[in-house]
Amino acid sequence: MALWMDENSCPATDKERDDMEAINALKEAAAIELKEEGNKFVKMGKKHYAAAIDRYTRAINQKAVVDSETSVIFSNRAHVNLLLGNYRRALEDSEQAIKLSPDSLKAYYRAAKAAFSLDLTTEAASFCKEGLSRFADNNELKKLESQIELRRAEFERHHNQVSRAISTAKALALAIESRGLKFGKTMFRELTGPRMPVLDEISVLHWPVLLLYAEVMSSDLIEDFCETDVIADHLDLMFSTSSQPVLPWDTDGSYNRQNVELYYQSGYGTQLSKLETLKYFLEEMPAAAAAGCLLDEEEWTKDTVSHAACQDTGKWVRVNEKKDLRSILRQPGYIIPGIPVFFVVSKCSKFYEKFKSGKWAPP
Repeated sequence: MALWMDENSCPATDKERDDMEAINALKEAAAIELKEEGNKFVKMGKKHYAAAIDRYTRAINQKAVVDSETSVIFSNRAHVNLLLGNYRRALEDSEQAIKLSPDSLKAYYRAAKAAFSLDLTTEAASFCKEGLSRFADNNELKKLESQIELRRAEFERHHNQVSRAISTAKALALAIESRGLKFGKTMFRELTGPRMPVLDEISVLHWPVLLLYAEVMSSDLIEDFCETDVIADHLDLMFSTSSQPVLPWDTDGSYNRQNVELYYQSGYGTQLSKLETLKYFLEEMPAAAAAGCLLDEEEWTKDTVSHAACQDTGKWVRVNEKKDLRSILRQPGYIIPGIPVFFVVSKCSKFYEKFKSGKWAPP
């Protein structure tokens, strides 16, 4: 009897052929019934979606209906998977539906929808294009295609922003390395907010520079201090001759151009590696928040310039005002804490001796 025949064998007698036709008719009827049951479960709501998928799956496994009908069942199961958020399965079912019936409008729409939900915008756009080549007037496909194009444009803008941010961060990290500067963990961010240097079109660094008045721990921020600027020039501008004190809290006028001195603490801070420096700059740029995964970390961990350890850690070093900023930042003991920081004291203040004797330390 046909019931006992192997799956790939052919009926040899009229009786076996009649039996096989009857079995196939039963399986086809069962598949159609299972499909209809699946449709009913979908209409009954989310609690019944799992039952709907079960019926569609069993209908497919009957392997008893023509390709166009099987395509509909795959497309229906894709619809339920979309409703459940099973986008990968929905995409696979939709692709199978299209393969079985290239003129299935719903299959194209569901394939595009699933791919779009997976952020596979290129694939989603392709399904829309193929579907519209067969159903040019379908408004749902047109609407979805517009949404996909907007998402693709958004991705492109974000990608360009991230690429520019990475290029900027790399250029800054390389500029710091090529100058032999020691770059360290940021400090005093509560006073400055997020700040970072700028590399101009002729590869000159412009730094924000923080001046801390050690005696009272107030501060000034020079927004754009070119690395080729001489320190004294900026102090001349800040402490220009005036009948009134430059600083509101300096009631006795101790902090004037003749009296102020700038210092940094040798070896103060934690130096970052080349890779850590690059990541620091990326973190300072909102557009590059997710750019870390795009870095070739191996490239940025080799050929790192090593610096000799500072022999006078903790010692206060006076800044030579006649030198430019780059020369000061290249001093063996200077570690840039995110941005250059210098401590300002007046040699005529009572605080001066305490500072010079090493009895004062940053809080």
